[in-house]
Amino acid sequence: MLDGGFDFLDLLRIGVDIALVWYVLYKLIMLIRGTKAIQLLKGIIVVLAVWLLSIVFNLQTIQWITSRAITWGILITVILFQPELRRALETLGRGNIFSRNTKSEEEILEQRVEAIVHAANYMAKRRIGALITIERETGLGDYAETGIQINGSLTHQLLTNIFTPNTPLHDGAVIMRGDEIIAAACYLPLSESPFISKELGTRHRAAMGISEVTDAITIVVSEETGNISCTKNGELHRDLETENLRDFLRVNLSLSLKAPEGKSWMRRGRKNG
Repeated sequence: MLDGGFDFLDLLRIGVDIALVWYVLYKLIMLIRGTKAIQLLKGIIVVLAVWLLSIVFNLQTIQWITSRAITWGILITVILFQPELRRALETLGRGNIFSRNTKSEEEILEQRVEAIVHAANYMAKRRIGALITIERETGLGDYAETGIQINGSLTHQLLTNIFTPNTPLHDGAVIMRGDEIIAAACYLPLSESPFISKELGTRHRAAMGISEVTDAITIVVSEETGNISCTKNGELHRDLETENLRDFLRVNLSLSLKAPEGKSWMRRGRKNG
């Protein structure tokens, strides 16, 4: 028996209880990250904070308004976010929310990188234009909603098929999240930077535009020259060879992995216009 009336089993039970709650909350946040639901979550936190402050300072009018907002907000949330709630329940039903992937981070990263590199090289050789935007920390849900929902697993066959000319989805950007292609034929904001070379077209300006407002990385395949370029943080790196593209993706798709020693994905790339 420990001081204060708690024994070891009580402390262990409390610790497990707190750990499980935090784990479930973490999984739910990861599930809705990049969707409109994350903005709703931020709004709920603000309302709860105002409600607590109104109680502390005895602001009765604000307390009445926020309490009504909380009461009706639950019903409104269920109505407005049926897709996200359905997806969460489906994931829970399949058991994926608690499942642990048996593949290592390196293996998953390599599969993603090779699928993108294979597709980019295939399209570059055949002068097929492509625009592939990969979500990182900043959610791209709003941009994904401008296109056609795909929600398909990443494969180089699917990527090349989407950008095949004269097909319904080839015009616009593909948006990826993790190992999933979430949407195609998406509209991206065009950059208005005067430093972009005049010889570059709409795809390159769209790639620059999304890199200026988010932390996403974008791969561009030019249908005029067959060259492959990448954008990140408002910078355009042109004419990347296969190994440069592969190293670029390895470095930027995983924060925990360092760049390969002795290599630089910038070695054969031209920066900006």
